[in-house]
Amino acid sequence: MSESEKILPPDLLERFRERAGAHDHENTFPMADLDELRGIGYLALFVPETLGGRGLTLAEVAVLQQRLATAAPATALAINMHLVWTGVARQLLDRGIDDLRFVLEGAAAGEVFAFGISEAGNDLVLFGSDTAADPRPDGGYAFTGTKIFTTLSPVWTQLGLHGLDTRSADGPRIVYAFVPRSEEADDRVRIRDDWDTLGMRATQSRTTELHGAVAPPERVVRRVAPGPQPDPLVFGIFSVFELLIASVYTGIARRALDLAVLSARSRHSKKTGAPLSDDPDIRRRVATMAMAYDALPPQISVLSADVDARAEHGERWFSLLAGVKHRAVAAARQVVDEAMLVAGGSSFFARNELSRLYRDVLAGQFHPSDPESAHAALATAWLGPIAPPTSV
Repeated sequence: MSESEKILPPDLLERFRERAGAHDHENTFPMADLDELRGIGYLALFVPETLGGRGLTLAEVAVLQQRLATAAPATALAINMHLVWTGVARQLLDRGIDDLRFVLEGAAAGEVFAFGISEAGNDLVLFGSDTAADPRPDGGYAFTGTKIFTTLSPVWTQLGLHGLDTRSADGPRIVYAFVPRSEEADDRVRIRDDWDTLGMRATQSRTTELHGAVAPPERVVRRVAPGPQPDPLVFGIFSVFELLIASVYTGIARRALDLAVLSARSRHSKKTGAPLSDDPDIRRRVATMAMAYDALPPQISVLSADVDARAEHGERWFSLLAGVKHRAVAAARQVVDEAMLVAGGSSFFARNELSRLYRDVLAGQFHPSDPESAHAALATAWLGPIAPPTSV
């Protein structure tokens, strides 16, 4: 048995899979899944053993997230956002930067960290923010704005977020900080019950309103200039986010492929009586799916290991990371499409697992890097930036 199978054994995954359909149908958060994951130390996968965690690498966690997503994609995507912050904290610690040690210690103690970066219409993502970050006399910050797709809304204890400080003398500065859940009791954090989506319903990624939500000074972790720059926190967020998102959708692709194979073997042709697994058209579809899927785990593995080893990819890092995320999502969508055709009309019923995967996989296109920004990043990496127009 592999290490990933020891951490996520088949019986645990089967329980998650049995609950996933109900959470999707009822639009509820997978609380039991979270409880079981917390119980096996999943929240502290990245936390060093000396701090009470499992001490896994990004490459090892990526494999686990692929495995978890084969059972419950929304659970995997939800816990992904917590793992992003703990993964960044581990990456910084390995580089001698202690700024996010409290994240590792909190995760070991059972805290849940949410990811409050996305804003409606903000295609700058990490490089800009429409949320106001107002400095306080004690060194803390008060955040005012609206964050969308705030996954883990029912359960997070700390919200990692960013905002723009335009008031300080050295401004503007992007401020990264963590706001405690206690701000909700004082009405400075308001969570809308507005998550009613096509797929990934169990993530409960609700809209979060910030009305002067206070991050204390000890939870203000970075102030950087807006725009692309090489700060290790920004690179950490981008690298861990892209690779773990790619892992979730790779897991969906694997499950769709497995379901297609099961369907092809169990269904028979009325004309010949032979199993559909002998039909040349079905065989070609399955082969096409396998080709698309087989390319993904090695790519994620190599890039994750490169992040762990601090490989020198220089300016190519962002295009490599955006590229693997985009390819994983695109391939997963292709595989699920083909699986639906292999499985036939029964997959069109909402009760069918493939129907849920078909809806869940669509969410991938909305995570950064979206198709437009991924292609722009790779075009710039290979062709250089677009030259400014010359004056006549």
